[in-house]
Amino acid sequence: MSTATKKATKGSPDGEVVTLAEGGLPAGTLQQWYRQMVLIRRFEEEARVAYQQGKIGGFLHLYIGEEAIAVGAVHALRPQDHIVTHYRDHGHAIVRGLDPQRLMAELYGKETGVAKGRGGSMHFADATKNFWGGYAIVAGHLTLAVGLALAARRAREDRVTMVFFGDGSTDNGQFYECLNLAAVWKLPVVFVCENNQYGMGVAIEKASAVLDVHHKARMANIESVQVDGMNALAVHEAALKAVEYASSGKGPYFIEAMCYRYQGHSVADPDKYRDPERLDAWKKRDAIERVRALLAAQGLTDEDIALINADVEREIKEIVAFAETSPAPDFSTLYDHTYAEPEHQAMIVPAA
Repeated sequence: MSTATKKATKGSPDGEVVTLAEGGLPAGTLQQWYRQMVLIRRFEEEARVAYQQGKIGGFLHLYIGEEAIAVGAVHALRPQDHIVTHYRDHGHAIVRGLDPQRLMAELYGKETGVAKGRGGSMHFADATKNFWGGYAIVAGHLTLAVGLALAARRAREDRVTMVFFGDGSTDNGQFYECLNLAAVWKLPVVFVCENNQYGMGVAIEKASAVLDVHHKARMANIESVQVDGMNALAVHEAALKAVEYASSGKGPYFIEAMCYRYQGHSVADPDKYRDPERLDAWKKRDAIERVRALLAAQGLTDEDIALINADVEREIKEIVAFAETSPAPDFSTLYDHTYAEPEHQAMIVPAA
């Protein structure tokens, strides 16, 4: 198998490698994507405020600036396909259709959360949507994704597993082991590296000898591509190709989506190690504004956009109010929900 790659400038906010024709999606779809991207950002902005007020505990890793990847990639999946993601998981969960009210309640540690307040920010999950969660261990979740793909293959089920991870994961030994086994067994896995160019506070050029991360897939002779992660349409086009490739029995596919998070590694990170001018350069290509420009080109007015934004603000108020007023778990349930109950052990949504 030859490795198909496309060249891009290392870490540059200027290059676009894979592009869908401008306006290549129906206006209704673009409006849905725009609304989801705005909802993700506003959800996280409100979560940041709540965290700073002490209403959210633990860690909080924000996805602000990377919304195009979740929207473009997740919309390429089918309901029966699996999603496994890292601890920066809020955007993927929202796009997959998890209830944002329950997601915010989970951040607050409330009983109404998606994990009944036990998981918090890094562990969103919903078995009914084949969304198998965010994971706190860097690169550890790649093994779970490969395992899900292997199970699907052995059961002869038409499923693809899409796994999201950061560039820091690609310096971990498990990363290479997982890619190798996925390739040897030709498993239906789509690896999506959200390359925001920093593993915690360490720049990629200080930690990795390979800056074009998709080249690392050559180790396992896996088809790979680098895309502009600030362009939802470009990500979607690459993801559609990857899902079709994996589901057809050809084996795994690797996508490197170039992006840049607007916040520090977590809300607790003062982010003093990055160049503000470089951040400003990336913000000029903001993913949400790019979709907004496409909508304007398709005829939506400023008033139309304002109505969408206002509807998001209405929903955000409901989301926060739900989290604020939901009950905390009763202390008597401290040891509940550690293991799956028998009636819940077969919750995987059947393949079509």
